[in-house]
This record gives sequence, C-alpha cells and structure tokens, in this order.
Amino acid sequence: MKRFKLLLLFVGALAIFGCKETGDTTASKEVKVTQQKDANGLSYETVSNDPTGLRLYTLDNGLKVYLSQNSDEPKIQTYIAVRAGSNYDPKETTGLAHYLEHMVFKGTDEVGTIDWEKEKVYLDQISDLYEQHKAETDPEKKKALYKKIDEVSLEASNYSVANEYDKMVGSLGATGTNAYTWFEQTVYTNKIPANELDKWLTLENERFSQLVLRLFHTELEAVFEEFNRTQDSDGRKALYAMLDGLFPNHPYGQQNTIGTAEHLKNPSMIAIHNYFDKYYVPNNMAMVLVGDFDFEETIQKVNNTFGKMEKKEVVHPTLPKEEAITSPVVKEVLGPTSESISIAFRTSGVNTEDEKLVTLVDMILSNGNAGLIDLNLNQKQLVQYAGCSPTFLNDYGYHRLYGAPKAGQTLDDVKNLLLEQVEKLKKGEFEEWMIEAVINDLKLSQTRQYESSTALADAYVNAFIHHEDWANKVKFLEDLRKISKQEVVDFANKHYKDNYVVTYKRKGTDNSIVKVENPGITPVNLNRDKSSEFIKAFNATEAASLQPKYVDFQSEIKETKLSNGIKVSYIDNEQNDLFDMNIIFDMGSDNNKKLGLGVGLMEYLGTDKYSPEELKKEFYKLGISYYVSTGAEKSYVGLNGLKENLPEGLELLSHLWNNAVPNQEAYDKYVAQIIKGRQDTKTRKGSILQRGLMNYAKYGENSRLRNIYSNSELNGMNPQELVDLVKDFKNFDQRIFYFGKDIDAAVAALNEHHKVANELKEYPEAIKYVEQETGGNVFFVDYDMVQAEMMFLAKGSPFKAENMAASTVFNTYFGSGLSSIVFQEIRESKSLAYSAYSYYSQASDKEDSNYVMAYIGTQANKMPQAVEAMMNLMNDMPEAEKQFEAAKEATLKKLAAQRITKSNIFWTYERLQKLGIDKDHREEMYKAIEKMTLADLKGFFDENIKGEQYNVMVIGNKKDVDMDALAKLGKIQEMDIDYLFNYEKAKEIKQ
Repeated sequence: MKRFKLLLLFVGALAIFGCKETGDTTASKEVKVTQQKDANGLSYETVSNDPTGLRLYTLDNGLKVYLSQNSDEPKIQTYIAVRAGSNYDPKETTGLAHYLEHMVFKGTDEVGTIDWEKEKVYLDQISDLYEQHKAETDPEKKKALYKKIDEVSLEASNYSVANEYDKMVGSLGATGTNAYTWFEQTVYTNKIPANELDKWLTLENERFSQLVLRLFHTELEAVFEEFNRTQDSDGRKALYAMLDGLFPNHPYGQQNTIGTAEHLKNPSMIAIHNYFDKYYVPNNMAMVLVGDFDFEETIQKVNNTFGKMEKKEVVHPTLPKEEAITSPVVKEVLGPTSESISIAFRTSGVNTEDEKLVTLVDMILSNGNAGLIDLNLNQKQLVQYAGCSPTFLNDYGYHRLYGAPKAGQTLDDVKNLLLEQVEKLKKGEFEEWMIEAVINDLKLSQTRQYESSTALADAYVNAFIHHEDWANKVKFLEDLRKISKQEVVDFANKHYKDNYVVTYKRKGTDNSIVKVENPGITPVNLNRDKSSEFIKAFNATEAASLQPKYVDFQSEIKETKLSNGIKVSYIDNEQNDLFDMNIIFDMGSDNNKKLGLGVGLMEYLGTDKYSPEELKKEFYKLGISYYVSTGAEKSYVGLNGLKENLPEGLELLSHLWNNAVPNQEAYDKYVAQIIKGRQDTKTRKGSILQRGLMNYAKYGENSRLRNIYSNSELNGMNPQELVDLVKDFKNFDQRIFYFGKDIDAAVAALNEHHKVANELKEYPEAIKYVEQETGGNVFFVDYDMVQAEMMFLAKGSPFKAENMAASTVFNTYFGSGLSSIVFQEIRESKSLAYSAYSYYSQASDKEDSNYVMAYIGTQANKMPQAVEAMMNLMNDMPEAEKQFEAAKEATLKKLAAQRITKSNIFWTYERLQKLGIDKDHREEMYKAIEKMTLADLKGFFDENIKGEQYNVMVIGNKKDVDMDALAKLGKIQEMDIDYLFNYEKAKEIKQ
C-alpha cells in the first residue's frame, strides 16, 4: 500500500475536486489573490482556483483567521496556533514553551478557581519559592524548598477546581481536545459541534486572555513523566542525535521541545509568564476553523471575541546561522530496540526553491511504489526496510533517508545501499515520466486528505507558522511541473555530497539515562463537587439545538450484481472522481494459516509478462494503488485511484493474480525478512505489552499470535504452493464494495477482468480461540526502560447491545479524557503517572466477551502508589453528580453531531452486523442516555466492573520495579519474550 509522507501536510493544496470526466489533472490554471470585503465590512483574501475555498481574514489586531467550509458533518475543526515553540525557549529554561502549553489548560482568574483573591496569595508564594529553588545550589536546601512548595500547593488547591476547562469544552461535545508544541509553534486543538461555536469562542477567549499557573508542581511532575517516556523512546533519541549533528548551533538541534532534565527540575514561573505575555498576542496567533458554518456570521463572532485582544509588538529572537557541513558527521545512539540507521542532509527551509526540488528528489527516491529505494531496495528485499522523508522548517529543513538491516547485514551495508540510490538519481537513472507521475501522486493524496476537515486545518496551520502565502501553496504542484529532469539531476549533484549526518541506532545500554527520584507529592484537592462562577454562567447559556441524524443502511447501501452473480454493494462518491473498490472474502488466517503468508509473498513476485519492478511502475503510471491483506477473519483485495483508470488497473491486478510466477530466491528473502521482523518485534516494548502480554493474558498459550509457522517450517515451504493458494483464493465465495462514481462502468470492468470459477467454494472451517478466565496472574517482562507500564485486563460478560449506552457514558465519566475520574485522581491530584486511563471495552463480535481495561505508565518508583490508586477506583467508583451530568451531556452532544457518511456507511454496517445489529444503534443509545441517572451508571459499574478479577501485564526494569508490591496483585510469572510470541531464539535463525 502507498505510504503517505509527512510532507503531504506541508505541500500545496491543489487537488482535483470537481475535475472533469476526462481526468485532466495537468492543465495549468492562473492563481491570483483577490482582496474582498464581506457584509460586515471585514476584509479577507481568496485565491483563484483554490479548491479548499479558503477565506483568510486579518483582524485589526493582527489575528489571522483561516475559514473554510466543509458540510460533511455539523462540526468545526478548530485550531488556535501561536508562533512560539522551543526555538524561543530561553537557553537556561529549555522546555518552557511545552510546559506553558500544559498550563494553558489550567484556567484563568475566572476559570478553575473558587476564590481567586485567596488562591492568588498562595500562587504568588509558590512562584517566589520556585525562584528560590532555582537559585539554590545546596541539594538539601533545594529539597526543603520543594517540600515547602508542596505544602503551599496543597493549601492553594483548596481554592482551585481541577480540569474545569476540560469540563466545559467536554460539555460542548468536543473531541480531540489537545495541544502540541514543536520548534516554531504551539497549537491548541478541538473539534466541536457547529452549534456550539459561540460558547467555544467565549471559553477560548477567556482561556487566552490570561495565564494562571495553578496546580503547577503536580503538572510539572506529569511533564517529567513525559520526559521519561522520551528517554524510553529509541526513535526519539535517534532523532535528537540527528538534529544535534545537523544543527550544532541552531535551536533545532540544541533545544528539544521537552527540555533538559536539569531545566525541568528548576522551573521559573516568572519566565513562563514572561513567555506567555510576549508571544501569546493576537498578531502572533491564528485561528483556523474548517467545518459547517456561515462565513460572515462566523468571522463576526470571532471579531467580537478574539478581535478585542490587545495587539503588541512581537520580536522573535535572531537565531544562529549554520556553517556548511563539509564531511559526514557521525552520531551513535544506544538502546534496547532493533538497529537502524538514518542519513540526513540539511536543506533550506520553506518558501525556497530547495523545498520544491527536495520534494521531487524525495518522491523519486521513495514514493511507496516506484521510487528508486522502493524498487531497488524494498522490492528486491536487499534491506529489512528503507525509505526517506523531508521536513521543512522556517530557517532550515532536512531530508532524511533511513533503513534497517536484514539478518547478517551491517548498518554500514544499509548506509551504502541508500547512498547508492542517491548516486543513481544524480546520474539521472530514472524515467522521464517519473516527475509527472509523482506530482499526480501528490495531487491524488491531497485530494484524499482534504476531504478531511482536520487534514485541511493542519495545512492552514502550517502555512501560518511558516509565513507562507496561500497562493504559493495552491500553485505549488504546478510549480513542480515546470521543473525538468535535468534540473532535478543538477540539484542532486550540487546538494547531495558528503554533507550529511549519519545516525547509528545500535542495541546496547544507554548510560546517559537520567534517573529521577519520586519527590513524594502530597495529593492536592480536586474539588470536583465545586465550580467557578464562570462555569455556572457558561453552563446556563443555551446553544441552538442540534439533533442527531441516523443512517438507514438499507437505503444508503445500494446493491447490484456481476454477470456471474457476485453481489456488489456500492455508494456514490459525490465529491470527486476517485474510487475505492474492495473484493471481500469472509475468511482469513483462522480459516487457512498459509493464506497470509501467500498474500505477503505476492508483493515480491512478477508475472510471465512483467518483473515485480515493472508491475509497480505500471500501477504507478496509472495513478492506481492496489493492496491484498489478510486478517484473522477477513481478507481484502483492494484497488483505488482515478476512476477513469479503473479498467486498466483492474486488468493489471487480474493479470498479477492469475499469472504470478513463483520465485525461490524471492521467497527465501521473504522468509528471512519475516524471521528478522520477529526478532525486531520482540525488542519493542509496545509490541511486548500490547501484543505479546495482552494476547497471553486473554488466551494463554492457544492464541492467534502464537499460532505461527516455525522458522524451519517457513524455510521448508514450497513457494509454488503459496502462489497456487493465492490464485485459487479468487474462486472462494466473495462480495464487492465499490465507492465511487459510475457504478455501471465499474461493474462492466469487473465483468470483463475479474474472472472466477462458475461455482465458488465455501470457506474452510475457522480455528476457534478460547478466551481464558482472568484473575490472580501477574505477567512480567524485564525490559531496560525508565518507566514501568502496566495493563489490567478483566474478562466481562458476553456482548450486550443494551450495555452500549451505559458503557459509553461510563468511559467518558470514569476513564478517558482530562476530566475523567481516573485522570484526575492519578495524574492531577497525585502526580503518579503521565498517562492513566480505564475503559469498558465492547467486543467486536457478538460471540466474544467484553473486557474491563486499565493502563498506567509511570516511573517504576511510583508504581505501587499508582496501582493502589487505580485499584481503589476500580472497586469503588466516586460518585460526582455534576461530573456525571457533564459526561452525559457531552456524550449526547457527540452523538448529535456525529455523521456516518461516504464509504464509512458501509464499513460501519459491516461492524454492526458482526455484533448482530442490523440498524443504526445510535438511536437507541441516544434515547437510553437521555434517561440515564447517576444511579444507573453506578448500577452498571457494580454489575460490570466492581470486584472484577484482573490479569496484570507489566513491563519494566526488574532492578527498579517493586516485585513485592506486584506479588500482592497475583502470582508473578516472569515471561520469556520468545515464548510470548512463540518465536525461536535468535541463534536458530537461518542466516
């Protein structure tokens, strides 16, 4: 399948919405900026031939407002972006911008406080104490000052209300409430129901009017837990090392977003206030709204709120310039995960010719299908994997090539292979049609992206942060078309020399890890039963009603048949000329264990007419992607791209399906890749916890995860057998789903090219995996990491449709979100974890059980306290009437704003049918939630969660984990990773 690159969020918005039936995507159109005034007299600019329909306003105070309409659902994707990131952190307080981002959620002098005048006295004391703490050098005196900070913070918490912002934004029915910080930006996100725009603007206007640093030391501890997670991420550490090599002077390489441990230990509340006052001003900010609204009504509301913010002069610091890199810079990173390598070339930044040329170079090297790296390395299986991706920032950019070695291969082998592909490009060893093909590929990808209001809003944010004229973004791809092959080759020869940073990620112990003491924070008061005057007035304000809309699946999903009787379900794509076709088989690896193996092999096979590389090129020329995937219960053969090229794409896919030629050499490499992949998997803590331990806790020894072929079985298999299996696959019972225009043309193409047996075969009987009873077990894996991560799993009752309403409200109230009970108690009050959540997990099949789940990620030395806090909650749900009502209201508003559209109608219906549901279940859920009381929720908790018996899964460093504390949860079983996955030891791998 094609991989979408990060650059697609940054390159221009020129897509093919409304393209003609001829499929002409190459015609150049004039791009012109027009200044206009709306009915309110407010000026805005538009760009001709802009398919996104942007109106860009600049208010009198300098605030940029990006507005674009999307009526797919009655929602608005909102972003508030600030041109302020880690680049502008003072050198002595790195991490400041990121920590400030956290604190903007804590409220103001009106939000989050019961008595601001009394609270402020304590907050001022805390600020003074932190300045003393920062200046103090004696370790014992610093501890004494921190203890005093802890004492005063407890007193201050008597006057605060935790997470009041989240309660309010949650009451709107918002989703995606979050924020992120990077080098040059801090961005705050929400997706809100369209009818709640007024209340959202009122709340955000208040939020950005003033900074109040309440609950500071508990949040600081949460940020330290985030720092620990970074230390446990080999990928993040390798990135930091690469940036350090590329930018030895510039903050890109010298000030990472999270900050240093020393600076996090010694914060300055005064410095944070100064940063906010300097950069959080309207002429340094943008509001991005994409969704279902009226332009002129919306901008008037924005002007009436954010338009009143005071404009201030903003001067960003002048940042250092970098000297040219004249010889390779070598970096090395150690950690427990599998080895990999990256080669990064520094480039110019956004708004430069480099951006255009590097974009083309990158796609010619690797586009996921027919690039030089794709064909010469991945397709030929010369490495475990390889690719490349560019990043463009304000001052500079970088182009990163990366790869991982096969078994028996060195990192330098991979490096040399990657550089060989660059040399091929420098010699012009790529076809003339490639530039046009990659530009069309980018165009198709953007068409898909900009169907999403969130993806489009991301593009606007990036344009603002990088000072980009939208007109230049609209014509970006047309500018690429003007670049010749010779210009690309000349650029590559000029810019890709020995001027790179090579970063070796090796397996080993990282001695630079910072060990952190548990500071022993006294739990602060949450005051969840109290409210500020602001929230009382906020909740009393009524928004216009928004009613839910339900889907009649039977009328929305139309049906026809092929001439051979195969059922075709279809939905019209009314937005553009792209199609997505899936041939669906209700069988998978549970029915035939070899099926997934055979399907994977097809990626590396050619036919009697085409080599594997030629096939990739033929699909890429057509603008068509195909995929074949096998899951446990279902398999899919998919085709998507330009509608007009569907017949040719289907003909090519059918040719591959019918005429694939077995290749022993390709199969041997494929097996070696699988075996190496297994060894890599068991080095990743996420895979160990979420897959290995989770499957064992659910199923024991007899699980899908462990039901695999041994290395010797793989090596002894005949590739002819696998190819025959896949060829015969098309003769099993099947059905088709088509999303696109002109169903008649699609059916005609299928009738002509999709030939199957006259009598389709029935599926083989599927293996059944039995869910084990849970309780009394602690499954532990020793892993070199700073944090410890835990999951709790309790098998519940079989799926019941009538529980869907209560479980949805319960998850909002109790276990997920910033204002949930679990988050408040474990993170906000006690600072015991960066991430803690719990939820009632609904089965995906009516025959399966529901599960109670919980997660904690924390420092190993806090784990016993965190476990105790979680278990107390899981056995005695706190009852907070106001919080329940807020969770109930939020759930109802989310359902009211939810729309199931386009191809999602079909896939939603597929999921519901597995649960035995034949209609839109949300109608019954909505009615049930309307009548629900806190007593009903408590009854659900008592029946389904309280007293459940848990299997506990833990991954952490045994030297740091309190094993005695774990033993109180059940019998500890220290698990061998190879046994968890049913892998063979590394020494048994056939090289």
